[in-house]
Amino acid sequence: MFALALRSLRKRPARCTATLLSAFLGAAIIMTFHSMHDTAGRPGVDRVSAESLSTAASVVGGYGTLLVFFAVASTLTVDVRRRRAEMELLRCSGATPAQIGRMVVGEAVVIALVGAVLAIGPAMLGGRALLGVFQDSGQVARSVDYSFGPVALMSGIDITVLAAAGAAFLAVRRATRRTVPRRGARRFLAYGALALGVVAVCSTFAFSARDAALMAPPAYGAILLSVGCALLSPKLLTAVLDRLPLPGASGWFAVRNLRRRAAELSAVLMPLILFTCVATATLYMQAVENDAIDASGLPKSVDAKNLETLNLVVVGIIVVFACVMLVNSLYAATTYRSGEFGRQRLAGATPGQVLATVGVESVVLTVTGVLFGTLAGLAGILPFTLVRSDTLLPGRGPGIWLGVVAVAALVTVGTSLLTARHVVRAPAVEAVTLAA
Repeated sequence: MFALALRSLRKRPARCTATLLSAFLGAAIIMTFHSMHDTAGRPGVDRVSAESLSTAASVVGGYGTLLVFFAVASTLTVDVRRRRAEMELLRCSGATPAQIGRMVVGEAVVIALVGAVLAIGPAMLGGRALLGVFQDSGQVARSVDYSFGPVALMSGIDITVLAAAGAAFLAVRRATRRTVPRRGARRFLAYGALALGVVAVCSTFAFSARDAALMAPPAYGAILLSVGCALLSPKLLTAVLDRLPLPGASGWFAVRNLRRRAAELSAVLMPLILFTCVATATLYMQAVENDAIDASGLPKSVDAKNLETLNLVVVGIIVVFACVMLVNSLYAATTYRSGEFGRQRLAGATPGQVLATVGVESVVLTVTGVLFGTLAGLAGILPFTLVRSDTLLPGRGPGIWLGVVAVAALVTVGTSLLTARHVVRAPAVEAVTLAA
């Protein structure tokens, strides 16, 4: 398996760049936070410091594990989809689906191992910086020394490799099936996530305003709602297209292309919806919590400081991973359309018209992702604000949301246009010939 995988990687080393970047970032984040377990286990660490460090490692390490899987899965799914012709040729040459699967999984494991090893140094530096943040805020004693041990090392390597192998197996299994995949399981998971999200959000009203766990139900409820929307993203995109008038030739082509590629574009909409929801909900709920503590006139407790630090760090991690997933998915999807762009230009479209169509498509994707991500986030923000401050809306205004939207629009529209601009530079005949 590994010999065939290494031979395939040597032939096309540039193909693994996106997966390597996802594995590197994932392993770095996991090892950075799991090194807090090693630090908390050092002799002489007091109970409060050990609890703060362990909580950060457990919470953010769990989020990091999920994000690593989704990021690597998104990248590998796009890569495997682009290699369908190659896989079909291998099958015609006598290779079985199991052999193709072992080759792709082997490639993913090799890339994940390289990414995890490269991440050790940055993870050590990140762990020291994170410990300094905890010490500066008073959550950890100054006498605590940093430690990067077996927990951080093994968890980073094991989780990254397992996530890559699992994601590669699922991606190649879908690509090599001859039967039409069923959508029942995806719909079941989507509606289940939506139902659990509604229950979690409604349970917010069972807590009191001063309950330490008040933020958990609306936060997890919003995340579950965003996951449900993300799984239903092809249907949601179609619904938006039915109600969004787009005039002109570029608008007509954009609608046509988006309808045809709705299922494929779920790889773009999923991270966009999750990013918008989690960033908006977490930042607004933390702002409401800070305002409530300031209004009470009491100093922040260690638990309150831990919660604020974790919320901000989680949002930062999600921003990084969402951007990586969006850039990888958009770059691969746009590059894959080089033949389509070439045919449009041979039919009379100018490069400017092609770019205009891509721009309209990316704007529609941004609007769809931001819309449903915002709705999921509001479902968590409003109950939390009502219970915590007896008002329906947060007092911070739309500034936080506008910042989140600006990041989402910049990444989505910017990546699409820059990649398309690079693709249309090639002669149209050459693009069509290479894509054939």
